[in-house]
Formats: sequence, C-alpha cells, structure tokens
Amino acid sequence: MKHLLNPLDFTVTELDTLLKLANDIESNPQKYAHACEGKKLATCFYEPSTRTRLSFEAAMLNLGGSVLGFSSADSSSAAKGESVSDTIRVISSYADICAIRHPKEGAALVASSHSSIPVINAGDGGHQHPTQTLTDLLTIYSLKGHFDHLKVGLCGDLKFGRTVHSLIDALIRYPGVEFILISPEELRVPGYIREDVLDAHQIPYQEVERLEDALAHLDLLYMTRVQRERFFNEEDYIRMKDFYILDKAKMELAPKDMLVLHPLPRVNEISVEVDEDPRAVYFKQAQYGVYVRMALILTLLNIHVA
Repeated sequence: MKHLLNPLDFTVTELDTLLKLANDIESNPQKYAHACEGKKLATCFYEPSTRTRLSFEAAMLNLGGSVLGFSSADSSSAAKGESVSDTIRVISSYADICAIRHPKEGAALVASSHSSIPVINAGDGGHQHPTQTLTDLLTIYSLKGHFDHLKVGLCGDLKFGRTVHSLIDALIRYPGVEFILISPEELRVPGYIREDVLDAHQIPYQEVERLEDALAHLDLLYMTRVQRERFFNEEDYIRMKDFYILDKAKMELAPKDMLVLHPLPRVNEISVEVDEDPRAVYFKQAQYGVYVRMALILTLLNIHVA
C-alpha cells in the first residue's frame, strides 16, 4: 500500500507515468468514467478549502466512485477531542482511500501510520501540499513540454507558502532548473529550504525583492498570496498583503512565452486584467488539478484501465 505524503514519494519515473496517465484522462474522459465504481473516497478536511476538496470530490465522481467526509474540524469528532489516529482508524472501515488536510504539520504522516487504506496529504500546515505540486507539474508538463532548463520565479509568501516549498523539492530533480526567489525580507524562503535543499543540491538561485527585476528572465512565474491564516499579527499581514501586484504593465516586461501560475485562491496579487493574457494559466491549472487527482486515485488504488 502506497501513500502520498510529500512530492518526493514518487520517483521521477513514477511521476512521469502519473502525468502521462493524467494527460490520457484529459484526452479520453469516458474511458475512465467507471474505473472507480464501488469505491469510496473520504475527504477529511480539518481546515477550509475550496479547490482542493472539490477537485478531489470531482475527481472521484468523474471516475464513477462516491465521496464522504467533512469540510471542517467543527463538523467532525475532532471538535470533541478525537485524535487524527483514531479518526483514520474509523475512516479506514468506511472508505477505500482518504484525502486529509490539517493545520498541523505531520498530521498526514500520523494518519498514514494508523491507516489501512491509502492516505493522500491534501495539505498539512505550512509543510507540504503534494497534490498541488502534482497539479503544478502537470500544468508545466502539458504547456511547456519539459521540466529541465527552466528559470522559475517564485513570488510572494515564500516563508509560509507550502506550495512553494513542495514545488522547489520537486523541480530540483530535473537538470538545469534555476530559481529567482522574489519576496520581502520578512517572507523569504526558510533557511532549511535554502540550505538543505537549494544549497545542498547546488541549485542556482537568486533572491530579489522587486518583481520587476526578475520578470524579463523567467520561463515560469509562480505567484502566491500572502496568507492571513499563517500570521500571528494582523498588522504584519496588512503590511505585507499588497507587497506584490502583478498587472498588465508588469506583464509587458515578461517574455512572450512565460507562463503565470498561481495555486489560488487569489486575493489581489494578480490584477484581473491579467486574466485575459494567454500567459495566465492559473484557471487552466485548477482544471489540471482534477485530472492529476484522478490519476493519483487510480494509481494509489492500483486500478488499471485498458
């Protein structure tokens, strides 16, 4: 039995197989419409989510399966003090596979160690968000055709942004990848990412504060929002939240084939006027999230469609 707790749980070869399966699902949805008949997905979401939870549910329904679960800790026995380990033991007798999101880092790992069904980490605190990373990778793979020799700009909340940390972990496995890390000093990439990941693997990177200084050099720009829920101090959040706003004028500085990705939800870090730019692919990215989660469910349940 295999779980997905962080992006590195799949080898490069396994990831390539998964992404090709997701592409086939996109091209031939009817071929997979009954693949999970009789199977149940439990969505255990201890913190709010729109895209991740609904895309998991859409993925399972598209495969002909069914869904059960809860969308907040308040609507589960966690409100009575039940532990994650006890909850997953019970869920294991109700469902065939589980997607869990939790505000505490390591919660998905705890769940997997007490589960008799595959567990998918749908986000644990500021730690990992592997299915968003798979979504990001499928978007890049489908629209760029390769991962190697890309210059990737990561902009915004690089300190608390789990999507950023997971994407760095995933992309460093490909040759020639470089990063430009764009953030205010207070939201820079944590030291352990800089030292244990980038420096340890000799990955070229620059840290800059101005988005305008990076745009002309990028193949991909990955924008993130400043997350109110990760701040202890409201004043710090207010001071940081409008630090970067990508607008039409800034897009004119970027290459014609640069892609703009965003894990969503967007607040105001990307102006709505950018939505019409063909380089803005964040809504398409959300659609890719359904295909990759369909592929992931099939892979973890070991279901093969001829």
